Amino acid sequence: MVTDAADLLRQRGIQVTAQRLAVLRAVAGEPHITADGVAEVVRAEIGAISLQSVYDALGVLVAERLIRRIQPAGSPARFEDRVGDNHHHLICRICGSLVDVDCAVGSAPCLTAVDKRGYQIDEAEVAYWGRCPDCVARARRASRSDSSRRRRRRRIARK
Repeated sequence: MVTDAADLLRQRGIQVTAQRLAVLRAVAGEPHITADGVAEVVRAEIGAISLQSVYDALGVLVAERLIRRIQPAGSPARFEDRVGDNHHHLICRICGSLVDVDCAVGSAPCLTAVDKRGYQIDEAEVAYWGRCPDCVARARRASRSDSSRRRRRRRIARK
């Protein structure tokens, strides 16, 4: 098993550059990072890099399946280095947070199409949408606060 990022790139026939290594480290360091986020991390690590160079490096790494690109509806593309397993994502409708969740079935594809229409299906991409624990808690606090304000207004109105 290769653990060195430079060796991993060489094994895949990818030219090793400081930019590609930094991009790979940025994705590994922050799961579900956006390209803009990668650019910020890489700039802090190695200095100047154009957003186009970040996109180019991400494209190479995705094409070689060293990282995975996911793009939830209405969100910018995000990148993760969790590849080679069958997992899905939980996405908060309120704040956009995104976390991994293991597949209940285990092996890919975890869904079976009723009519494959001649396709050889090897993957099903599943996204679970809802509200994260933080947003649920915030909504509960806001609801309690609103209830308290309404009760106070009613008391004041009765006086």
